[in-house]
Formats: sequence, C-alpha cells, structure tokens
Amino acid sequence: MEASRLNKLLILYLLEHAKDSLSNSQITEFMLSKDYTTYFSLQTSLSDLVEDKLVSIKTIGNTSYYKPTAEGSETLSLLESDISSDIVKDLKAYLKTINSAIENRVLAPANYFINSQGEYTVQCQVIERNNSVIDITVIVPTLEAAKAICKSWPTKYNKIYSKIMEELL
Repeated sequence: MEASRLNKLLILYLLEHAKDSLSNSQITEFMLSKDYTTYFSLQTSLSDLVEDKLVSIKTIGNTSYYKPTAEGSETLSLLESDISSDIVKDLKAYLKTINSAIENRVLAPANYFINSQGEYTVQCQVIERNNSVIDITVIVPTLEAAKAICKSWPTKYNKIYSKIMEELL
C-alpha cells in the first residue's frame, strides 16, 4: 500500500475510534513513535485530509484538534480492512491510553477579538469532558492587555476558578 494512503487511513482510524477530537501532537506522537512516517509526510497527510473534507480541524488557543467528518468516517469504513492486523493492534493500544487521557482532559482556551466599540473582548473558558465549566468574558482597552490575559489564562485558570467558587459559595 502506498505510504501516503496508509498514513491517511491510520489518521482516520485514530480519529474515528478516539473518544474526542485529537490534537496534532497526539496524532504525531503515535505515528512517529511507531516509525510509520516522517513528521513532514504526516503533516502533509493531515493537510490533505482537511482539504479533502475527510477531517475537520478546530483550533483552540494554540492547539489544533482534528475529528473525522461523515465523509471521512464513510471512507474509513470502506477501506479499514486494508490496515494490517499488527498495525490495528498498535492503534488500539494507543487509543486505550489516549482515550483515558481524553476523559480526564481539561482545556483552558482563551481568545480575543475586537468588538464593535473598538475595544478588545477576551473570552476565557475551562472545558472539562466537553462541558464548559466556566466561561468568562472581559473587555480590555488594549491589544497588549488582551494578549497578556490569553497568555496567562492557561496557567492561572485553576486559581481564578477556585477564587470565584470560594466567593460564590
């Protein structure tokens, strides 16, 4: 089987059988640790899958997350038997590990945009098990302030969340 085609099938398999979307680094970790491909070939395969609308991409903070589209799932179901049983064992072992991590994953994205009044709106969230635990939106006067909040949120959200809960309860 052509290496590029196999890469794409392995990516689709990972995404289809993961409990949630996977980050670029999670996909890369598996593919490179098993020497199935090179980093650049993998990134090309991911880009091709997105371009062909077999995989969707969502960026949260500085991390890109991938999940299969309906067309990607259908494509995998037609071609999944082309993946060798040894590779499927490797995929299942990795998915067992990664699915456990996904269940316990906490995301803390922070993004900013300019609102209609020309001020910067900063939206900070904590997402746990695909549920928004906290969602804070603040207006700041400068781009520097917006960037500073976005940069500090991932390391300070726990303390901020605890303080809010302490004050409310």
